[in-house]
Amino acid sequence: MTHPTPVNPNIAAAFAPPVMEARRWLQGVSFPAERPLINVSQAAPVDPPPEELRRVMADAALNRADAHLYGPVLGNTDLRDTLAQSWSRFYGASVGPERIAITQGCNQAFCATISTIAAAGDEIILPVPWYFNHKMWLDMQGIAAVPLTCGPDMVPRADDAAALISDRTRAIVLISPNNPTGAEYPAETLAAFFDLAKARGIALIVDETYRDFDSRDGAPHDLLGRDGAEDVLIQLYSFSKAFRLTGHRVGAVLTGAARMAELEKFLDTVAISTSQIGQIGAEWGLRNLSDWLAGERAEILSRRAAMQDAMAQTGGWDIVSAGAYFAWVEHPFRIPSNELAQRLVPEAGILMLPGTMFMPEGRGKQHLRVAYANADSAGIRAMAQRLADWQP
Repeated sequence: MTHPTPVNPNIAAAFAPPVMEARRWLQGVSFPAERPLINVSQAAPVDPPPEELRRVMADAALNRADAHLYGPVLGNTDLRDTLAQSWSRFYGASVGPERIAITQGCNQAFCATISTIAAAGDEIILPVPWYFNHKMWLDMQGIAAVPLTCGPDMVPRADDAAALISDRTRAIVLISPNNPTGAEYPAETLAAFFDLAKARGIALIVDETYRDFDSRDGAPHDLLGRDGAEDVLIQLYSFSKAFRLTGHRVGAVLTGAARMAELEKFLDTVAISTSQIGQIGAEWGLRNLSDWLAGERAEILSRRAAMQDAMAQTGGWDIVSAGAYFAWVEHPFRIPSNELAQRLVPEAGILMLPGTMFMPEGRGKQHLRVAYANADSAGIRAMAQRLADWQP
């Protein structure tokens, strides 16, 4: 394709958004009523927020003039205060609102954070399989993504990361529970990465988008209370999964207060402020929806169990890891996963993403990501049966 005006070569070289690419596989394909499409491609709630929350947001839209105005660049004061209190209770560590920035979703939290840390030519260590939007942002900024191979349990090791650190390394990025593998990183793993980052003078970014659906009770780590956390640790969070606010784009960054001035520059330039109605909803949810969220977590954990049970009956399809919204599965065929995923759409009525979308070129051919959070137990069993029945 030719362009009439110049195009940023970093943008042009970045791969297309994987979820959008997969959706295009549906074009021209019909699914009979007796075998409807099972879509396990995207990790986002498809149901709206609970009715009480929607009423609060609707009332704000009707009756609060400030709900339609720009807000503070770093986020509304009440949301930052409430989130600071929530984090302090959850992690058993003191967190002040001056250490929190509210962003337009967790993707923007990542982009803003990276922009305060690294520039073109620098390096960021990403465990593989990686979350594709993280890789895309680094590519578009001319920042090298250094792949860190995980162990067979899909958990990365700090000793392996230590060997990858160079004088251009600016941060290590971890996601737990992980996207795309679902792996829940042990507390000792996160502690080892923290110690490594602190010793080498780099940042540790921990994306906790799926924290509310961790199968373990209580805080999954103690990093926030460790000496040096304000300088080393950066935590990212999303309200999209917790309260089904995907369309309202509300996320957060928790970091040292000194980084806030740099984050404010990025956020003011890119968005000015996060959606007021989304922030109002998130703040109300933090104060009122803990029991509801506990029920959501229980349902996700039940679907994880259903996924594990159903896939055990498929004969050859193996779950490598599973947790929160995802399972990372290994298929039994010689077909590369990018070809297999496309064939499963018309031939099995299943849409899932191939492992090649989450790995450096040439890797991931034997794996696929299943985002099972939007499929109920019956749907998960139906998917597993279709996989068991399918032959190349």
